[in-house]
Amino acid sequence: MSADFTETKTSGNDQACSLEPLLDVLASLLGPAGCPWDKEQTPSSLCEYLAEECFELIDAVRRGEVDDVRDEMGDVLFLLLFLARLYRERFSFDQVIAGAAAKLVRRHPHVFAGRECTSREQLLNTWEAVKKQEKAAKEAPVGDEPTSGGVFASLPRDTPPLIKAYRIHAKAARANFTWDEDADVEQQVEAEWLELLDALNGKDKAAQEHELGDLLFSLVELGRRKGIKANEALDKSALRFLDRFALMEQAARAHDQDFAALNMDDKNRLWEEAKARSRGREP
Repeated sequence: MSADFTETKTSGNDQACSLEPLLDVLASLLGPAGCPWDKEQTPSSLCEYLAEECFELIDAVRRGEVDDVRDEMGDVLFLLLFLARLYRERFSFDQVIAGAAAKLVRRHPHVFAGRECTSREQLLNTWEAVKKQEKAAKEAPVGDEPTSGGVFASLPRDTPPLIKAYRIHAKAARANFTWDEDADVEQQVEAEWLELLDALNGKDKAAQEHELGDLLFSLVELGRRKGIKANEALDKSALRFLDRFALMEQAARAHDQDFAALNMDDKNRLWEEAKARSRGREP
């Protein structure tokens, strides 16, 4: 194997875990007699596949399917190794591991540097402060002192919108820029809803989009303050809908009915039955 991909082992239960088998497969795929598709890939082209595999891993975790979790973790790990291989002229995978370990040590001074941490809020503030220092150091011109980044300097541009909104609210709250009470947010949600209804009465599509966005943004903050992550909550709602819809279709087929051709009363009846059945299967 290349020196860039030295064997990495982790002790646990008297067993060693090695990346060697996966690295051997990767080397063969990219070798002279390897796969034409794999050899055409670039760091940019792998991004979509990495995002897709991460979502598949998340889905497996949330479904509680351990075998699927193990399988999807392997897919994500393979793509990470693939990326490191494509960047091997600039850094090694050993550097990736060492850098991640050093970063976690820096961001946990209450564990590794003996600094006292008395609350979750203090922990998060320390985490954000270290992240800002790291980003400022990266962006500072050579020879210059690191400059202080803004509150949102560490927020990735391509973060999915609901997750991005949650993180924006969380970071704004740590900068003391948020509503004082939950009731204030509830009033804001109500105000945004009324503004959306008003916009929907008109024909300005841009205004309607604007107000819908404001309503969603405020709802994300209301959920955050209640300990609810909007992205996960919406995903669960979507999955519940899919499950119930499948039960509706199943019930219609059991009676030799074309679901799409049913009238709305029959569909609503099937929907209520599906809701009752799905509740009985939920944990």
